[in-house]
Amino acid sequence: MFDLKPLEPGVMFWAGRDPLETVREQKTLGVRCGQLGVPGDVALDGRAIGDWRAALESEYFTLVTCFAAYNGEDYADGPTVQRTVGFIPPATRAEREVRTIELSDFAAAIGVPSIACHIGFVPEDRNHPDYIAVREMVRRICDHAAKNGQSFALETGQEPAKVLLEFIEDTGRDNLRINFDPANMILYGSGDPIEALGILAPLVVSVHAKDGDWPPAGVAGGLGIEQPLGKGAVGMARFIAKLKEIGYTNPVNVERETPDHAQRLADIRMGVELLRGLI
Repeated sequence: MFDLKPLEPGVMFWAGRDPLETVREQKTLGVRCGQLGVPGDVALDGRAIGDWRAALESEYFTLVTCFAAYNGEDYADGPTVQRTVGFIPPATRAEREVRTIELSDFAAAIGVPSIACHIGFVPEDRNHPDYIAVREMVRRICDHAAKNGQSFALETGQEPAKVLLEFIEDTGRDNLRINFDPANMILYGSGDPIEALGILAPLVVSVHAKDGDWPPAGVAGGLGIEQPLGKGAVGMARFIAKLKEIGYTNPVNVERETPDHAQRLADIRMGVELLRGLI
């Protein structure tokens, strides 16, 4: 990992194209670090390891996290997320555990110290069969990641901060941490992100800089709408101030999820400049 400044702006971006071209594209946004999202159908074989390692080294680019996405996930609305995302759906648990282990090994091979994912809506009832099954699965993944010298970070948003904290404490693994996404707290209507950051502060190892609006009132299962950084309800000045207050010093990774690639790049570039001004 190359030397990075405290709170250095980075970017959340995705594998699936040529690694060297992909890294070079991120650098045009004014960043030299970030998080790599890995879709479920992207190869993690020896060739991929070699190509990514060479791209990162030649471009002096630092990856702080490899983020797992899984085949079959759908974020259309709340009920669909509940049915398809992360470790909660029983039918896909086994294959997603295997995939997460593969991602951990891939990340270790290219020198990335953390893996992360959405595990889905965690039930509040600790005796619920899904809660128990997911907790045991997370323990196994943590144990494997620990052998690779990695943390395993759960992304915020799909449950209130206190529920996520209780799940992590119950899981009982020292390398189980949090990737904090303030916009997700708003998009899912699960709590004020600044307050949540204070609750989860000791466990936060990585963050997304993402923005969005609250879900529409009176729409069951409705989700909020993601917005360009600074255009939503998060309050980025408050968010950066809170990161400083809790002593967070790792990169702040701008994420933008619009499907329009050119718009995504333009919005991220604007977001990076916004962060530089705030930091």
